[in-house]
Amino acid sequence: MKLNLLIAPDFAPERFAGWHMLNTLLQKRADLHIHLETPASAQEQSEQIANKNIEIIYANPFDAATMIREQGYRAVARPKGKADEMVIATKAEGQYKNLEDVKSGAKVAMADNRDVKLIGLRLLEAVDLTESDLSWHTTETYQAAAREVIKGDADVGFFLSEVYHSLSRLTLSQLHVLIESDLSDITHVVLVKEDFAESQKFVDALLALTDSNDGKEVLQELGITDGFEAMSEEDGEFMIDLMDTLLD
Repeated sequence: MKLNLLIAPDFAPERFAGWHMLNTLLQKRADLHIHLETPASAQEQSEQIANKNIEIIYANPFDAATMIREQGYRAVARPKGKADEMVIATKAEGQYKNLEDVKSGAKVAMADNRDVKLIGLRLLEAVDLTESDLSWHTTETYQAAAREVIKGDADVGFFLSEVYHSLSRLTLSQLHVLIESDLSDITHVVLVKEDFAESQKFVDALLALTDSNDGKEVLQELGITDGFEAMSEEDGEFMIDLMDTLLD
């Protein structure tokens, strides 16, 4: 039986090969036939989940909360010590030097990543800005958002921290960080369909990656050097509560 593993489209481009390496290793370790799905956008992710039987998803926390509540998934694992942080950045030679310089009417460029937007809005509460105070432009990728900021087509960009710090040296030299979050308890999550009968074989293989050299090599490629840890149903509920707090 062929299974589908879908990876949320917000990883840094240089991690692409690492996900394929992970898929190959998990197939061998769990003795499962797993097909890797790597949608290019949030829209494509939604379409694939709607049109295919996706048994396993590596989801961002906002999407994971919805998938657990409404789509029959449960959380089984998360990366150790790898929180989802975000960066608000502007043009290096632009008018904004500090977060306080961002005013109502500013244009924000960002990829379609709702948890990054929620965290960013929480950070902007410190300068009395809300979602309706800002103009929003959704780009295909974070790299495209960076280009808009550098060209002056957007005042600031919202970025997943890992992706921001993976941008080219030239790109980073043209950007200036206004603030970076430090929440530490919001992470991507590995979800499995409730009716996925062989889920424990998959989870066991995933959690054991740190026990072998080839597993450690794959984790290094993914930037998840400490591996994955198991999640309980209570952990999943706690994560949902955190996302609800960000939404309130």
